[in-house]
Amino acid sequence: MDGHTKLGVAAGDHAAIVWPLLCGLAKAKYYLLLCDTLSGEEAERIGLVALAVEDTELDAKAVEIATRLAEGPQSALRWTKYSLNNWLRQAGPTFDASLALEFLGFTGPEAREGVASFREKRKPNFPTDCPL
Repeated sequence: MDGHTKLGVAAGDHAAIVWPLLCGLAKAKYYLLLCDTLSGEEAERIGLVALAVEDTELDAKAVEIATRLAEGPQSALRWTKYSLNNWLRQAGPTFDASLALEFLGFTGPEAREGVASFREKRKPNFPTDCPL
């Protein structure tokens, strides 16, 4: 779960870039706006993570994947990763804007209420007169 909006601030930085890239804009909006909790299975189903495994299988699966990568063709793997990461590099303006909006949100009444409600373990009562 990404809880930015639950605290009264924009889902900035990585969320605005990575979530739509991995799971599509519709699912990204749904989860980032509503802050619903995702199970590992749901995160895998929508493409947010590559693989979900049972807790008891986690260590063995991590070692298996790391071993396969370590034994693979290093230049080919490195260059493929570099090329794929260009998708993220293209999103620089989105990152800058979303991070600025997230930080701006921390200065407002919604963030104060969001943080207070979290600390007090209660449902937030966000102001309704905040400008869009």
